[in-house]
Amino acid sequence: MMLRIKRVPTVVSNYQKDETEETARRSSGCGKNCLRSCCIPGAKLPLYAFRKLNNIESEKVVLGIENKEPPVAFLDSLILGEWEDRMQRGLFRYDVTACETKVIPGEYGFVAQLNEGRHLKKRPTEFRVDKVLQPFDGNKFNFTKVGQEEVLFQFEASEDGEVQFYPSAPIDAENSPSVVAINVSPIEYGHVLLIPRILECLPQRIDRESFLLALYMAAEAGNPYFRLGYNSLGAFATINHLHFQAYYLAVPFPIEKAPTKKITTLNDEVIISELLNYPVRGLVFEGGNTLQALSDTVSDACICLQENNIPYNVLISDCGKRIFLLPQCYAEKQALGEVSPELLDTQVNPAVWEISGHMVLKRRKDYDEASDENAWRLLAEVSLSDERFREVNALIFEVIASGEDGIEHDAKSLPKEPDPKAESTEEESTITKTSHRAMVGGTQECVVLQ
Repeated sequence: MMLRIKRVPTVVSNYQKDETEETARRSSGCGKNCLRSCCIPGAKLPLYAFRKLNNIESEKVVLGIENKEPPVAFLDSLILGEWEDRMQRGLFRYDVTACETKVIPGEYGFVAQLNEGRHLKKRPTEFRVDKVLQPFDGNKFNFTKVGQEEVLFQFEASEDGEVQFYPSAPIDAENSPSVVAINVSPIEYGHVLLIPRILECLPQRIDRESFLLALYMAAEAGNPYFRLGYNSLGAFATINHLHFQAYYLAVPFPIEKAPTKKITTLNDEVIISELLNYPVRGLVFEGGNTLQALSDTVSDACICLQENNIPYNVLISDCGKRIFLLPQCYAEKQALGEVSPELLDTQVNPAVWEISGHMVLKRRKDYDEASDENAWRLLAEVSLSDERFREVNALIFEVIASGEDGIEHDAKSLPKEPDPKAESTEEESTITKTSHRAMVGGTQECVVLQ
């Protein structure tokens, strides 16, 4: 049976309440059933224990992507089933399935969505936008303040190496579980948040362990239309509490269609390429002997950017096997008054989804007039200049090279800026084509693995 969303009246969830609002107090806890110490004792949530993968071959076996169509992955159906349950319970601020969406004619097929008023319903940013690294502030909104009803399940590595699902498991506060929760202001179907080690109250900054967790989630879901994204502070993250976003979009993202040129292959077989003929300059990471090798390379690059105060976005694509790293400067240009009033009037904040080609528009006028040219014009303002991009790449490759005995380069230096009007030849670029399978709907009843 295909999943269907039942539209129900929206009710206010704990996530949407003003934190100063007085609520009825229960005999224990604060009365909001939150994830802080006041409400955690005795609380239980579902637990999905994923299998850690050691090499690329075992990943292919687990995902079932070699030579045959895979079954519906359990995690995939679990996310969808639980997300729909929260939809029916009215925990979202609006019905995202009612938002108009269209594919814009053009080479890459940018996707436009009309989501009027979303920017008015979202929680406002509560921190500076000119600093990528900022300390966690428990007085400001963070995910420990959401209601437990918004959490779909805990997401942890299996202790015995096998996938397990427990419908009700205690919250181990001492070991700070990672959790998957709904995004109450969704952009698309199945929009969720992955919050690593939630009780540690980590600020929005990448570390190796958390980034690997995000790749495990992408691999475990096993659905090419389920992508994860990350926004740093200064690149339109709105909450300074470490989290990744993820949702389903049943068409390729435009950025996934862009040609690339290989820059280097590392000793562990991680391939690093540069995006070509795309409005935002960026790097693409793929391959690797292991998922961890790929993860460590990308996370080291992210750490380099954030330590140098360079805002960036990350898209995790192709079930965790292809990752786009996109440094950006739109907020900086805004602050300097370098963005045209026409673009500012659209009120579009180009975060990871917009940069990847899913344009969330707030005004009917912009949606009706959406075009390939307008999408390129907006995203071109997000991108670093060619000169600055080369400088940033030099920082990244210095960090990566420090962990390598040697790097096999295809050229003596980073490629020069290509002519966007020129046709890419087979010698100068490689178009990475992802084999996208048809999206398979899960069922509302998830099988419990013993």
